Amino acid sequence: MITRKKLIESYLNFFKGKNHKIIPSASLIPENDPTVLFTTAGMHPLVPYLLGEKHPLGKRLVNVQKCIRTTDIEEVGDEFHHTFFEMLGNWSLGDYWKEDAIKWTFEFHTKILGIPLERYAVSVFKGDKDAPEDKESIRVWLSLGIPKERIAYLPKENNWWGPAGKTGPCGPDTEMFYWLGKEKAPKRFDPKDKRWIEIGNNVFMEYNKTNEGNFVKLKQKNVDFGGGVERTLAILNGLNDDYLTEVFLPIIKKIEEISGKKYGENKEETKAMRIIADHLKAAIFILADDKKIKPSNKEQGYVLRRLIRRAIRYGKILGIEKPFTDLIVDSVIEIYPDYDELKNNKEFVISQLKEEELKFTKTLKRGLKKFEEFTNKNIISGKEAFLLYQSYGFPLELTQELAKEKGISVDVGGFKKEEEKHQKISKTASEGIFKSGLSDHSEKTIRLHTATHLLNEALRKVLDEKIKQRGSNITPERLRFDFNFNRKLSKEEIKKIEDLVNKKINEGLKVVREEMSLDEALKSGAQSEFGTKYPERVSVYTILDPSEKRGWFSKEICTGPHVKNTKEIGKFEIIKEESVSAGVRRIKAIVK
Repeated sequence: MITRKKLIESYLNFFKGKNHKIIPSASLIPENDPTVLFTTAGMHPLVPYLLGEKHPLGKRLVNVQKCIRTTDIEEVGDEFHHTFFEMLGNWSLGDYWKEDAIKWTFEFHTKILGIPLERYAVSVFKGDKDAPEDKESIRVWLSLGIPKERIAYLPKENNWWGPAGKTGPCGPDTEMFYWLGKEKAPKRFDPKDKRWIEIGNNVFMEYNKTNEGNFVKLKQKNVDFGGGVERTLAILNGLNDDYLTEVFLPIIKKIEEISGKKYGENKEETKAMRIIADHLKAAIFILADDKKIKPSNKEQGYVLRRLIRRAIRYGKILGIEKPFTDLIVDSVIEIYPDYDELKNNKEFVISQLKEEELKFTKTLKRGLKKFEEFTNKNIISGKEAFLLYQSYGFPLELTQELAKEKGISVDVGGFKKEEEKHQKISKTASEGIFKSGLSDHSEKTIRLHTATHLLNEALRKVLDEKIKQRGSNITPERLRFDFNFNRKLSKEEIKKIEDLVNKKINEGLKVVREEMSLDEALKSGAQSEFGTKYPERVSVYTILDPSEKRGWFSKEICTGPHVKNTKEIGKFEIIKEESVSAGVRRIKAIVK
């Protein structure tokens, strides 16, 4: 059996041997990125470097990144869809290119992991009006012994990555597949055959998509490999169900114990167990993040609430009547002993799960009353069934079960139509939130980014030197800055902070970037964000100030980019100050 620990160690050591530097997994809550609610891939925290910023550890990086993806939350329940997962990732920031990237991935898959060639297939970009066929990747794959029948030529929708926003770095990719079927793999690779499972993806960022929709060649070409830990583990252990691997099995066993049901015996119950295991694992990781996200009706808190409540609803299908979500926490800690935040924030995680489960139990009771109102006829309409789902958390299966007991039916087709309508609205709303794009390094964003450094220091000078950054989010329209403080700010305090920031802007202070070890940076007085894990070498941005005894006004560990002189920022204005959670305040500000 190949364990998670062994897989991760083998991967990191292999790329370390190819002169890659290991970087830590970033927070699940992205820093300064308004485009997404969660870190959805290992490349997220590296965007500034993919765009040309110099990484303190060099041009070759490798890590295992924890990720959350909610785009296919409705798909969870099969053997391989997950909300929380770990991503193996390696990057070339303007260094090696297609030949090395493909050869090393192939070497790792076949020599280190022992995947046989007869179960291996690949896909490449077939070319279109924007970019030609990826002949270089085809040449490399053929040279490695991949038969031409095992190479699929696919369009943009299959073999092109990005950009993450409307503009930015993007390019063709080549994907690797494993034959999961019991029988011998067919000679020709058919990507539509579900028995071929994707196990890795090399993205070649060689284009920049402009505002006009054109694809222009990038000066710095990057390689970004991604491979899911869960899927790779299942494949290596000969399993066609990710939930039977060691990263899920302890949770499944606990659910079996709580429910008295057996995994794999009944299709609907097995699906329910997978959903509970997946959603609660994701919820526990979100809660354990040092950003201290709580269930709510906004942004990350909304997703968190949805995951917990969906798990509880499926618990009802398994006949679980008592509160149970907090009982899963120890199983998750057991699976992931290397994530300290799970142990460190265990009490917070448990208290939030208990509180949310209590709130939702009350909502479910109200839902049962509403259900009774719909039972005075032979059929519950699609609209009524969807209302029970949307407002009271009843999955369709629960409504059908209750209706069956009453001897009435449910309009399933009508429910599906209502659900599709709602999904379209949700998708539009989500796209509206994330309109700025990962690669937004516009002049306005850069000015706001530097302004957060001045704000961070001004808060310490005006309010309390113990203040630490607890998160930030920057769009071209405004900056949002979270910090620890236990009361509302007075109008006078807000004015003092604003005035101090503007004073430093008008003084035209120089902004300097240096690279140093993390220890050196912290000893030099550089501020770090609470809960963020940094690599062993970091970039430090210092706003020099000759009027200060120490010679600088602000010094922070940061990826950038920043203005060269504070005069470039413009006029700074605080537009809102509010509470985020107990002991955490939020400031929203603009520059003119």
